[in-house]
Amino acid sequence: MTEKGGAAVWLLALGQTLIYAGCYYSFPALLPDLVAATGWTKGELALGPTLAFLVMAALTPFTGRLVDRGLGGEMLVWLPVLCALGVAGLGLIGSLTAWLALWALIGVAQAGSLYETCFAFLTRRMGDGARAAITRVTLVAGFAGTLAFPLGHWLGSALGGQGALVAFAGLVLLAAPLNAVAVRQLRRRERAGQAVPPSPPGVLQAALRKPAFWFIAVGFLAVYLNHGILITYALILFADRGAAPGLAALAAACIGPAQVAGRLVLLTAGARVSTLQATMASLGGIVLAGALLWLAGVAPWLIFAFALAQGAGIGLTSILRPVLIAEILGRQGFGAISGAAAVAPILASAAAPSVGAGLLALGGPGLVYGVCLVLAAIGFLLMAILLLRRDQFSG
Repeated sequence: MTEKGGAAVWLLALGQTLIYAGCYYSFPALLPDLVAATGWTKGELALGPTLAFLVMAALTPFTGRLVDRGLGGEMLVWLPVLCALGVAGLGLIGSLTAWLALWALIGVAQAGSLYETCFAFLTRRMGDGARAAITRVTLVAGFAGTLAFPLGHWLGSALGGQGALVAFAGLVLLAAPLNAVAVRQLRRRERAGQAVPPSPPGVLQAALRKPAFWFIAVGFLAVYLNHGILITYALILFADRGAAPGLAALAAACIGPAQVAGRLVLLTAGARVSTLQATMASLGGIVLAGALLWLAGVAPWLIFAFALAQGAGIGLTSILRPVLIAEILGRQGFGAISGAAAVAPILASAAAPSVGAGLLALGGPGLVYGVCLVLAAIGFLLMAILLLRRDQFSG
């Protein structure tokens, strides 16, 4: 990677950190304060992020095709501005209808400004250097939760839940100029002949006919539903395990550094660790995390062990999912294939807040722990079957 290319990747990494902190993580970080500020139930508030992810799921295959057509940079520059406007609006409205409408707008922005678009853009622009670039982006963006939870705890106390959202919108807005500089630098690489050539038509349709595509989609659907539920209600679940509010926020903030630690281990190991080994370790860590959270009822300090296992596990999936798609389904048409494969985990993220609220209402935290552990086991088993029989399922 050239010096300019390296600088551009770090700028994209910082931009992703700010967008995820200000948009994705601001809701769980401020959930108790938002309940107090609005008077709405957790379930009513959760409808907003659910709607955003549904919109995102519907649009991600389309934005993937736009990346393949060379428009990824425009989305990375302008859609964070749209996202910032939506988040700021959440802090100014007083009706549930407006809350939902603004989250739908945020969903449009998320479809073209988060990991899927960023990774597809890097794959198109950097060729063989894309894997290292993606790893660097995830290393930095893994601190988004670390930034959001303590900041949310402080801003929520000082400004209230809705006032804090206006402040979080400022984080998202800062991503736009950072992305603009990065996009300009990486497009210079394309003019130098370093980009992946355009893909022939029909690549996505061919991928959809392969069982491997559906194993990847459904396996990560289970994993992301597990993580979405746990991260949305982390503060509530940690409180159920006996943690005080400050300690719960600290434990939640540990998930981000754990993501980074897991990615650093993978980066350091390099070729010595195969994709199969890394995937099994990643999803095995999420299964272990579910068991640790359950046991934290006896020993509350185990919420920190949960945060480390969950963070390391989910952090590796951010790298491994695009790597699996590239290795098993090929790099041609990566934007479209990755976008289509992302629909299932995005739908899981969309459903997670409402599913979690329903589980809490139906059976309390105990039901949440049990369901999330089962989801982690399903994801682990599906990916184990795929990787052990990849030749059979990728043909």
